[in-house]
Amino acid sequence: MFFCNGGRTVDRRLQELGAQHFYDTGLADDCVGLELVVDPWIDGLWLALKEALQLQKEKEGMNNAVNAVSSSLSTAPHAVHELKLSSEVQNLKLEDEEARGSDTLSQKLDDINHVAPAGDAEPSLVHSVPPVSQSALNIPALPPEYIEVEFQDTQGENPHLSSLISEGRTFEVPVTKAVQLTREDAVKTALLLELDIADTAFEYQPGDAFCVMCPNNVSEVEKLLHILGLSEKGDNFVCVKVKQGTKKKGAVRPQHIPERSTLKFILTWCLEIRAIPKKAFLRALVECTSDAGEKRRLQELCSRQGASDYTHFIRDSNVCLLDLLHAFPSCKPSLSLLIEHLPKLQARSYSTSSSDSYQPGRLCFVFNVVEFPVGPSRPVSRKGVCTGWLAELVAPLLHPSKNSQGTKGESSSIEKISIFPRPNNAFHLPADPSVPFIMVGPGTGIAPFIGFLQHRQKLREQHTDWEFGETWLFFGCRHQDRDYLFKDELQCFLKNGTLTHLKVCFSRDSSAAEVAPPKYVQDVLRLCAKEVARVLLKERGYFYICGDKKHMADDVSDAVVDILSMEMEADKLEAMKRLAMLREAKRYLQDVWS
Repeated sequence: MFFCNGGRTVDRRLQELGAQHFYDTGLADDCVGLELVVDPWIDGLWLALKEALQLQKEKEGMNNAVNAVSSSLSTAPHAVHELKLSSEVQNLKLEDEEARGSDTLSQKLDDINHVAPAGDAEPSLVHSVPPVSQSALNIPALPPEYIEVEFQDTQGENPHLSSLISEGRTFEVPVTKAVQLTREDAVKTALLLELDIADTAFEYQPGDAFCVMCPNNVSEVEKLLHILGLSEKGDNFVCVKVKQGTKKKGAVRPQHIPERSTLKFILTWCLEIRAIPKKAFLRALVECTSDAGEKRRLQELCSRQGASDYTHFIRDSNVCLLDLLHAFPSCKPSLSLLIEHLPKLQARSYSTSSSDSYQPGRLCFVFNVVEFPVGPSRPVSRKGVCTGWLAELVAPLLHPSKNSQGTKGESSSIEKISIFPRPNNAFHLPADPSVPFIMVGPGTGIAPFIGFLQHRQKLREQHTDWEFGETWLFFGCRHQDRDYLFKDELQCFLKNGTLTHLKVCFSRDSSAAEVAPPKYVQDVLRLCAKEVARVLLKERGYFYICGDKKHMADDVSDAVVDILSMEMEADKLEAMKRLAMLREAKRYLQDVWS
């Protein structure tokens, strides 16, 4: 009765207000696996949206005097349905009893001879405890196979990396400089990389982002090849095509998989082998597992009854395919199964940390090297796919004494990476330089603001007669002496007047002061409440946030609401409305990640 009630209620109310469907509503159940409905729904959405927008465009372009045409176009939502653009959701609706019968399987405990390890009362990735271990299971239907792989010889060339993206052209650029911005004893390692874009058509503005195309870890690819029993065939070309007679509706070769390339190329550049396996993937892995106990546990993890275990031991633990294959050694999936279920290896996005007018032909960016420690579900520690690769790539620049050097003390080899632009249409400096602005960027969130300040300094040098608004920067880190990024540069900006106000805080430093100093940027903002309100309300200034959304940006947003409420002498709801107006006016801008 209450299945997807929130979505159903919104859907019903929109229709009551006159909205019309251009695409079927998808109703998904997390207990069975959201991806059973969500993935095919998303796959079908883009085509339906494209067609609906095209119909709308044609409708708007028609002469209103042609009533017959206008009348036919008014039924555009129905036309979309007539074009059979609905997704596979119709076949997967979980409330449909016939579909439910085919999508689930009741698995009795006595069908599987599974016994939890004696004396271990706590559940883990590899075993369960009652009630899950004693339950009959409702598991998803087995996804139909639709990919087949044909091995060929070792002759040929792999596709260019640019063919793997839909965003357009890629640029292969050299890494000319690498600097570690944090001390060795800092909790996180922050690196600054400088790229040479002088001989390319790559363009950017301060505040823009760009994407780095990164490969999977070489040793992880080799391990996967070994498990698949394909270590000797890594350099063989494979032809990937849709399986004849597949029961999967609308089956096509995934766009991110080349029709012909080497096996290593696919595992290195095309598939996200670190992706958290979805329940449909676990269901498919059940069929590749020979050990009865392991098979039962995989069934539990993808079942309705094991939803909590899936969340805790797989999703929240950031488990990947290699972790699963280590935990369930009798599981031997095929290459085609991996291609069917592993998502595209996405390029990683980074904020620019420079200004082309200040540093012509140079592009800088900053990142923390992500660390995944050993855990109950992860047998080995790992670094982030992209940040770990970049850190290893620039090691010769960071530690030149340990590597071969040229005659001038430079690394004899120059590493290159492939990038492509990802312009940000809003996160830019105010068009009017006399408008004041506030920047909030703790940790590596300071990156785009270095570009802002470089650009502002260059403008001040070029236009001495211009009026420039005041600039505020709120920065925070753990320790003043370990991870205060760009400390010297910020002092220079402050000294020459480019930066008007610099407010910093250190969350892990102890203090002997009678009144403890603020620990976080939102605390410092509250201490500057009157100035913040003045800039936003009286001087129509801008407010920029960059950094972690969950642990910072939302808290900063709450602080701004409190400040507006206090300074406007209004209730919180009124302050939230004002903040919403600032967002709408593109004067409260965020560049955040989760």
